[in-house]
Order: sequence, then C-alpha cells, then structure tokens
Amino acid sequence: MEEVLSELKKINQRLESVENRLVSLENRLEIIEIEQQQIKQAVLETNEKVNKLEAIQESQHRIIELLSVRSIQQEAELKRLQ
Repeated sequence: MEEVLSELKKINQRLESVENRLVSLENRLEIIEIEQQQIKQAVLETNEKVNKLEAIQESQHRIIELLSVRSIQQEAELKRLQ
C-alpha cells in the first residue's frame, strides 16, 4: 500500500511539474502573440509609409521629366535665337 502511495506521490509531482511547464509555455505563447501583433502593426505602418513615398517619388519623377522637356525646349530656343 505504501508503495502505491509513494508511486502516486511521484506521479503527482511529475504531473505538477508538467503543469508548471505548461503554464510557462502558455505565458511565453501569450508574449509571442503580443509581439507578433506589434510586429504586424509595425509592418502595416511601414507599408503605408512606403506607399506614400512611392507616390511622392512618382510625382517628383513626372515633375523632373516635365522640367527636362522644358529645359531642352529652352535650350533649342536659345540656339535658334543665336
């Protein structure tokens, strides 16, 4: 009978150890989920900023092309006047 009780105590101790590890893993998982959400938010914000920069860059590119055409036209006009 004592052997059975001793074995049950060992089993209970192992079970408690497993439960403690499980709680620890659940806590770590919760932290990882929070960090994942923060990373996701940072990625979304970065993507939004990149999209804005792309739009600005495209606008600047069109302006540079327009100014380039005007510069060439003015250069041609100056040569014609000389």
